[in-house]
Amino acid sequence: MFQLSNEGKTKVLSKMKRYETKESAIIPALYIAQKENGGWVSDEVVLHLSQLMDIPAVRINEVFKFYTMFNQAPVGKHHVQVCCNISCALNGGRELAGHICKELKIGFNEVTDDERFSVSKVECLGSCSTAPMMQVNDKYHENLTPESAMNILRGLK
Repeated sequence: MFQLSNEGKTKVLSKMKRYETKESAIIPALYIAQKENGGWVSDEVVLHLSQLMDIPAVRINEVFKFYTMFNQAPVGKHHVQVCCNISCALNGGRELAGHICKELKIGFNEVTDDERFSVSKVECLGSCSTAPMMQVNDKYHENLTPESAMNILRGLK
């Protein structure tokens, strides 16, 4: 059963005090819990937050399922998100995403056997003028080619 660390609980409770309504703290609480749960949010995480925050699980799920920055399944240590929206797509984003999957020998939303990488296609990462681009965990990489993207990934430990 998932439980936030004492530090995580303290952070969530602090966020709840910061806002006028406790529901406003759902997004920051999900970020904290996702980080502590290895990069994704499970049903157990939602249930734990529901109890800790005294908010119905269905309300937390409404927020969790709406936003794509919360992962609904396990991800690799390095979660690669490749923008495939219009600007990136026109500049090779979809081909880039396919190339990365081929090189890593996984499909979209899968995790490599060594659990180092997962790859997702995303709709927009807000970097249209530097397309194509990808986000690896919290870091943006822009103006990519298949070769430059793989060099970045090969350099990750």
